[in-house]
Amino acid sequence: MIEREQVIEKYFQSWIHKNNSILNQIFDPNIAYTECYGPEYHGLSTITKWFDDWNTRGTVLSWKIKQFIHQGSMTAVEWYFECEFESEVGAFDGVSLIEFNTENLMVNVKEFQSKTPHYYPYT
Repeated sequence: MIEREQVIEKYFQSWIHKNNSILNQIFDPNIAYTECYGPEYHGLSTITKWFDDWNTRGTVLSWKIKQFIHQGSMTAVEWYFECEFESEVGAFDGVSLIEFNTENLMVNVKEFQSKTPHYYPYT
């Protein structure tokens, strides 16, 4: 479990530092990745293209991990994400469901978003 957490932490940091050099060390070549707002990517080469393209137009300002939950080959990670993309700053809370293979490479990632700020509607 610790190794999986380290893989996820490295991945989040790679976005902050705009460093794609670790992608082939953390993803299975046949990775399937679904972003929280709909796009889906298949294969490491597509992930690398997406990473490089996104980082020419945006910057991840913060991607903080709140907690991990492990079950079998799956890890859920709750996080807070903040970025500037095409001159607009945005932020949200999220969860990723990540499936690992026996080598602790990510084989499937599904992201889910929760808009911020949260509020109590019954005041």
